Amino acid sequence: MDAAKRKMIEAAGWKIGDAADFLEMSDQERQLLDTRVKLALAIRQQREALHLSQKQLGALLKTSQPRVAKIERAASDVSMDQLIRAFTAAGGTIVVKTTKPKTKKGQPSSGPMETLILEMATSQ
Repeated sequence: MDAAKRKMIEAAGWKIGDAADFLEMSDQERQLLDTRVKLALAIRQQREALHLSQKQLGALLKTSQPRVAKIERAASDVSMDQLIRAFTAAGGTIVVKTTKPKTKKGQPSSGPMETLILEMATSQ
């Protein structure tokens, strides 16, 4: 949306946002949702890169094709554990790293103690 159109809409009293704004999601909820969606997309990309059907991936996971379809769209009844298992079953690799905040000499850190980084590597 261009700036002029945005100004016109806001001047008319409308608010512009995304679904998370509409649902009044917290930052933590947004991060979790973003992580789930990115992981679900990575599962599908990995499965397709290996030329596996949803049924074949389901067999690797010991679950059904409809369940794999739910996993690939990050349905609310799919756990993070199931998403991670599906990604690794499709040949993906997850690397977990933590980083400590950088501080200036002699000054305490004002940020978070650690940041967790999940890297997902696909075969593409």
